[in-house]
Formats: sequence, C-alpha cells, structure tokens
Amino acid sequence: MEMTVAEALVRCLEKENVEVIFGYPGGAMLPIYDSLYRFSSIKHVLVRHEQGAVHAADGYARVTRKVGVCMATSGPGATNLVTGIANAYMDSIPLVIFTGQVPTVQIGTDAFQEVDITGITMPITKHNYLLKDPTKLATVVKNAFHIAATGRPGPVLIDIPKDVAQAKIDFKYPKTVHLRGYKPTYRGHPYKIQTIAKLIKESRRPLIYAGGGVISSNAEQELLQLAETISAPVTNTFMGLASFPGDHPLFLGMLGLHGTRYANLAVTECDLLIGIGARFDDRVTMNIKAFAPNATVIHIDIDPAEIGKIVETHVPLVGDVKNILTALLPLLEKIDRSEWDARIRELKEQYPLTYSRTNGLKPQFIIEQLCALTRGEALVVTDVGQHQMWVAQYYHFRSPGTLVSSGGLGCMGFGLPASVGAQIGRPNQQTILVTGDGSIQMTIQELGTMVEQGLPIKIIILNNFALGMVRQLQEFYCEGRYMATNFKFHPDFAQLAKAYSIPGYTFKTDEDVLKTLPEVLSAPGPAIINCLIPPEENVTPMVLAGKGIHEAIEC
Repeated sequence: MEMTVAEALVRCLEKENVEVIFGYPGGAMLPIYDSLYRFSSIKHVLVRHEQGAVHAADGYARVTRKVGVCMATSGPGATNLVTGIANAYMDSIPLVIFTGQVPTVQIGTDAFQEVDITGITMPITKHNYLLKDPTKLATVVKNAFHIAATGRPGPVLIDIPKDVAQAKIDFKYPKTVHLRGYKPTYRGHPYKIQTIAKLIKESRRPLIYAGGGVISSNAEQELLQLAETISAPVTNTFMGLASFPGDHPLFLGMLGLHGTRYANLAVTECDLLIGIGARFDDRVTMNIKAFAPNATVIHIDIDPAEIGKIVETHVPLVGDVKNILTALLPLLEKIDRSEWDARIRELKEQYPLTYSRTNGLKPQFIIEQLCALTRGEALVVTDVGQHQMWVAQYYHFRSPGTLVSSGGLGCMGFGLPASVGAQIGRPNQQTILVTGDGSIQMTIQELGTMVEQGLPIKIIILNNFALGMVRQLQEFYCEGRYMATNFKFHPDFAQLAKAYSIPGYTFKTDEDVLKTLPEVLSAPGPAIINCLIPPEENVTPMVLAGKGIHEAIEC
C-alpha cells in the first residue's frame, strides 16, 4: 500500500502497540503530526517543554515496562531532549525517540533549526539512526523497538528529515528483526549456575546485592524466593529499591553513600556477595579497597561490559536475571543460618536509622507518615537531592517497581514530568511526587500538562530554601562556605498551585502533617503541599570521600 513516510510511521507505531506519545511539535515534524491527527487514535500528550516529553516517556516506561515514546522537532527541540536521553541511558530505560530534521539537501548547510542530533546523542543512546532512505523506515522502526527493549534496555533515537517524512513508499511492516552482531545473552552458563549453587551452600554469611536489573527483568518474585530459600539478607542499590519488600525481615535497605549502616556493615562482614542486576557504581562501593573485603563476589548481569568493571569478580555470569534465578533455584535447598541471622538482627538494633525530632518539621517524619498512610503501596516519584535519599531511607516499598527516580544521571527536574508519565501508565494507582524546592522549579511548567491531562498527582515539596544536597556537601568539604546554594526568594508554592487550579497547602509543624496529610491523600484530584523544613537538616548516615562504606558517620 502506497503512503507517505509520515503516515507509515504512524502505522509502524500501531504495529508496535504504542498507546501514548509524549511530544512537542515544530516545523520539521509537521508531516508526522498531521499524520497522527489524520490516521491514528494513539494518545498524544502535549508537554510544555521537550525535556518534559522525554522524562514523561521515561516515567511511563518504568511503570509499564513497555517502550516509552516521545517526539520533538529539529534543532532546539531535539537538543532539549538530550538530558532526558542521557538519564534513560544511565538507568537502562527503553525509549524510542523521534526527532524532526531539516530536508536532506540542507543537512550540513547550517540551515534554520539544523543540528546533528545523531552525532550529539551517539554516546548516550543504545543506537541511533538518521533516516535518509524512505524505504528503510519500517525496518528502522522495527529494529529500534527491538534494540530498546532487549538485552540491557536503553534509548534509541530516529532522526527523520522533513522531505523523507513527505516521501511516498510502499509500506509493509517486517515480522522479524535481523541484526548482525546484536545477540544478547539470556541463558546463563549451566556450569556457572552450578558453581554459584555450590558457593551458596558452602557460605556461612551470604548477602544478596540487588539492583535495577531485577526490576528490568521482572524478577522480583525469584529474588524473594532466593533470599528466603538461602536465608540471605538483601540490600538494594537505589535503582533496585522496590524489587524486594521493604518490610521483610531479610531486608537491609539501601547500601552505600547514604545507605543504612547495618547494610554497609553486613556487606563488609559477608563471605559471599551475590550481585544481581547491579553495576557496583561509585555511590555503592565508595573506597573499592574496603568494599566487601572478605567476600567471594558473584556478579550476574545481562551486560557483559559491567562485570568486573569496578569490583573484582570471582564468578561472572552473563544473562537475564529472571532466567538465571529460575535455573538456580531448583539447585538450592532451604538453609538455616541462625548465626548470620542473629548478627544481622544485632546490627539492625545497634545502628538503626535515626533523626532528631527537635528544631522544626523534619523531612524524615514526613516520609515516615507518607509511608504509613499509603502502606508502602503508592507509586512514588522523586526528583534528585536530599528528598530523594530520605525517600530511599524512610519509605518502605512493598510493591514491585513503585519507585520512579533518576539514579545514574541524578537529574534535577526529572520528577514532575516523570510523574505525569507514570500516572498515565498506571492510572489506577496513587502517584505521589516527592520533590525539592530546587528540583520542582526546573520543570515546573509541566503542572500545565498535569492539569490538562486531569492527573490526580499529589506533590510534596520538601522546601528548605536551599539546594540541600549541595549545601550539605559544602558543609563537609568547603568548611561551611555556602556558595550559591541558599535561595533568597521562592514563590509561595501553595499560592502558585492555585494559579494552576490545584489545591495548595503549607505544612510547618508535625501537627499539620498529622492532621492534613491524610485528608489531602484521600481527596480526589491533584494537590501541592509546601513543607517548610530546616535548611541545616542533613541526610545521614553519610560516607565521606575516600572512606569505606563501613565508616559511615552520623551528622
């Protein structure tokens, strides 16, 4: 059937079962947007900034475990996507991004709104395409969705010149993908799996270190079964939170820079560290020489490039987490490790998470109350900073995949648009954004998108009139010289909410939280809660630069 490339693209998206696109139009994208209007019922969400489109697609992908899709025009439209693409790449989130481009005859002439977006994004995409041959559209789209979703997931970008979008082709969508050299390993080596089973049986103090790969692989139930079978405590990376029940007796919380002290000490004392879908990043390991010094290290990951990259690995195993755990579990028997269990209980009792209840409304208290009121079942989205770490420490996630946050890139401004995508992806689950007064202002215009889409997102702003995490770092590393981290002016966020027809509240005391938070959470529709917290409140524990994770301090 003959049609334009723009119309064929719409048909391709329908073949890939795309339900929603987040985007912002422009001149180079007019043929594609016109085809969406004329030929498709795919839902399009008009954001207020292109960065909002890619973050919303990211949030949607995380909660649905589908490929997120976004669009932007050429030039500044495309470059405004770069931060969000890098964020998805760092966190292994499957996205397909479509950008408009100037006509092919103008490429390389510095035409109006021309930019080499494929060149710019080459280091931060799993793969990208500049589509110059109209007849290759269907194959490129099919390949893009396959690459984004398979192996270690990631973003794929397709740049489409305007004249290519207007060209006519005979459309036929391929049924299969043929990519020479791209064959991810899904099945773990049987001998390595048997070796791991043997090491587990022989160990006295095994510990499971689980990351975001568990969530990407849908392996939460297999992780739980493994931990209970071998009586091994579980600690999560930040990206791995919500892969293991936060109220389970075997759960140690997050480890690393701002991890629980008992998780960090347990890693230090374990004799077998089973790394599953995690990449041993710097915020986890800190001083590598002091990381798990007594342990035989097992590393299970679908990306062979991650194994042995940071920490010496004694038993590497490449493959899909769910497949490997499914093959491993029948080789294991129920093991009683009463001595190790007793030591874990001792560490938890000796080094609990604590904070002072004096000097104003404490953010830890707010998160504790939020967790209690939602029973750890809400879909929680965060921005980046102190509030993000307080959520990691004090919100005990009970349901798989219910934390949406920027991990590897640490991208302020992620939270609000990501919560839009997350709520659209899970319309029947309560979505709560916990953000900071710095982060919320980076993409605050997406309140318009939220209201326009009728999304009942509750927004909690932990407002300390500061860039809190940077301020905390200045306290420790700059002798308290707070340069460019304290805000002298903020809008009244509760009043700003009303400008967007959203109910707004200001919390100053514990009583405000106890009295009003339950009412706000149970009310229909969106809300913004401006929580005034002390600027000097720090995230603790904290591991200082150069120290081992067992040397965390309370401050």
